Amino acid sequence: MLSSLVAKRLVTGMCQAVWRPAFTGTVSSRGYKGEAPDDNKADLLEIPLPPWEEKTDEPIDIKRRRLLYESRKRGMLENCILLSLFAKRYLNTMTDSQLQQYDRLINEPSNDWDIYYWATEAQPTPEVYQGEVMEMLKEFTKNKNHEQRLDAPSLEYLEKETQ
Repeated sequence: MLSSLVAKRLVTGMCQAVWRPAFTGTVSSRGYKGEAPDDNKADLLEIPLPPWEEKTDEPIDIKRRRLLYESRKRGMLENCILLSLFAKRYLNTMTDSQLQQYDRLINEPSNDWDIYYWATEAQPTPEVYQGEVMEMLKEFTKNKNHEQRLDAPSLEYLEKETQ
């Protein structure tokens, strides 16, 4: 009993140590700042993120696969569902220009909530992300056909396309 308690404390201590920030110095201008209502921000921590860089020499089939993965694996469930369903419907028919717009839209902003608020038109979309793909996403988000969108699509549709 005692050994399991000690082990639990060690594991808990290790987990807490892993989550502590291990960096100091200047913070990137691109980062996520957590916010909560009535927060005095005394304990605010900005997590630096590497700057987004466009992959200009990436083959189009690799770009589509990467964007599909990045559409499905988001920081919040709402965007996992919304972007993976959007990608299922449009990704394989997007032009090079549209793929570049989509890549920038889902990878440059550091906060997934921003993308969600722009897509749902709860907040205005910054000029840099305005374009054909953003308009497609906004229209898709309206869900005019009242499709049930409770989960990301299964990957079965990918198997049909590769055969």
